[in-house]
Amino acid sequence: MAALRQETRNLDLAVGAFPCPTPIDLIGHGAPALLLPALSTISARAEMHGLAEELGGAYRCVVPDWPGFGDRTRPRLPLDPQTLHGFLDALLARLPGPYALGIGAGHAAGYLVAAARRHPGAFSRLVLVAPTWRGPLPTAMGPERRPLFGRIRRAVEAPLVGEALYRINISPPIIGRMMRAHVYAEAARVTPDLVRMKHAITRHRNGRFGTAAFVTGGLDPVETRDDFLALFGDGLPPIQVLRPERAPRRSGAEMDALAASGHVQVAPIPGALSPHEEYPASVAAAIRAG
Repeated sequence: MAALRQETRNLDLAVGAFPCPTPIDLIGHGAPALLLPALSTISARAEMHGLAEELGGAYRCVVPDWPGFGDRTRPRLPLDPQTLHGFLDALLARLPGPYALGIGAGHAAGYLVAAARRHPGAFSRLVLVAPTWRGPLPTAMGPERRPLFGRIRRAVEAPLVGEALYRINISPPIIGRMMRAHVYAEAARVTPDLVRMKHAITRHRNGRFGTAAFVTGGLDPVETRDDFLALFGDGLPPIQVLRPERAPRRSGAEMDALAASGHVQVAPIPGALSPHEEYPASVAAAIRAG
């Protein structure tokens, strides 16, 4: 098999009045495909590389970092849903496609679907891998604690004390426990080398701001299940949902509600919340079969 073509470009995007320099990886050859990584404390475009390489014989995969995330120094700009929607608008203005395939993992799902509705014809098909819409704290503690989440976010964003709180909560042992608990399905795959790589992502300058926003629900594209389901329906390209067999109970229930809506086609895949990274070959096979 011929080696896949790979390159990295840096796009000088802007979201509103804020510069948003964005690195993108281009992997493979063929019809264009946009691959959006999940949002998380350890989010970076490299998590999509295995899947891009699996698909790269048929697709030219475009893999960007989200604003506020990635294995890089993160520029400061408001981290809220409006910014992430605006980022996709800016990206699609610069690289309009049209895309044969749009893939969104985790929290990227809602943003990808909303972008497809704003940009008719930009995507021929959407694939949502382990789609989520609710951040970790709202999922674990319920929406009634929203005022507490805001206080936690402000504490982590504060100078000095915020950086200390952040570093305590993203130590390698904590990252390893998090990954074994709900990110990967097979604990043995969470090796020391993998944990070190993920920890390095968190250490970049301004890393705490994306984490604080995501964990507290500040990047949730919607506030309720009904609002999430309302994103779907008429006027969208065909949508395939890949539902991991070992998704955490609460997140899995939201995926099942979407599956029951009748607006998507569903296929089971192995994994937990990051199947695109843990089982890229299985995810690629489900996409090709969908």
